[in-house]
Amino acid sequence: MIDMSQKKILLHEIAHARTGDKGNRSNISVIAYRAEDFAILLREVTAERVSEHFAFRCPSAVKRYELPQLGALNFVIDDVLDGGVNLSLNLDAHGKSLSYWLLAMEINTSL
Repeated sequence: MIDMSQKKILLHEIAHARTGDKGNRSNISVIAYRAEDFAILLREVTAERVSEHFAFRCPSAVKRYELPQLGALNFVIDDVLDGGVNLSLNLDAHGKSLSYWLLAMEINTSL
């Protein structure tokens, strides 16, 4: 059990993620392990913070979709895959590892 009275944790401590991609767009869903932690995700994992977290990949846009019945957030991140699987020389042109990068984001758990 995680002590939520602490101030900062890594996102992976309260959520897991799934990733998909299409062309140069990555789609990352962040899902809370526990329903009561969804409020923390809503507050801390904003489109702006995700854009800042991926700044080294130079995304042109980040859009967040809220899925409260699933306790999840879905992020669509544009222009983050070096042109996509057919244009990139990156080993991970599909962007599967981007979800792990997002889960390494530091969040604040105190209200």
